[in-house]
Amino acid sequence: MKKAEKAARILDSLESLYPEPPIPLDHTDPFTLLVAVVLSAQTTDKKVNEVTPSLFEVAPTPAKMAALEVEQIRQIIRQIGLAPQKAKSLKGLGAMLEAEHGGQVPADFDALVKLPGVGRKTANVVMAQAFGQPAFPVDTHIHRLAHRWGLSSGKTADHVEADLKKIFARDTWSKLHLQIIYFGREHCPALYHDLAECPICSWAASKKRIAEEAKNNVRLKTKKKRAS
Repeated sequence: MKKAEKAARILDSLESLYPEPPIPLDHTDPFTLLVAVVLSAQTTDKKVNEVTPSLFEVAPTPAKMAALEVEQIRQIIRQIGLAPQKAKSLKGLGAMLEAEHGGQVPADFDALVKLPGVGRKTANVVMAQAFGQPAFPVDTHIHRLAHRWGLSSGKTADHVEADLKKIFARDTWSKLHLQIIYFGREHCPALYHDLAECPICSWAASKKRIAEEAKNNVRLKTKKKRAS
């Protein structure tokens, strides 16, 4: 099956499963979305949504975030992974938005990646979900599924992003990245996944890939059994 044909079938499958995928991080405006995405690195969206209400109660704007001490922020987000580092980033982010952008989140990718704690993925999420601009943020789920489905062999998120942008139409990117994330979470986990039974992997993955992952599953289960 050619990649274009595979892409079209994947789109149809995901559209059937997730016709209106919700944004998983709770937010009310571009700033609260930006903060939530910064916090989400190496942390579940569920955990982020548990701590952000308390944070946004005291710091709903860049100015109020910048006014907090790093330790105050850290205490509020202490349940989040990498809390000390993220607390510094959030204070610096608030200060930079105030000083250079009039207290507003810029709708500009290059400006976003210059903010403390903001990388390419975070900037892409904000561009897509806050400003409605076509973007294809690549997280661990998308990276994994792009490999399983034979759409990319890229080792980095940037490489995978470039490959997917070549395959899928620009007007599908922002919605598609959410659809793939939800599919990865609900149907296509990283470990102990039977590709032969997966709604998409069963036909999109190569026979070699299906066999390799099946063999790896046996190895992991044997290792786990021996350790127990």
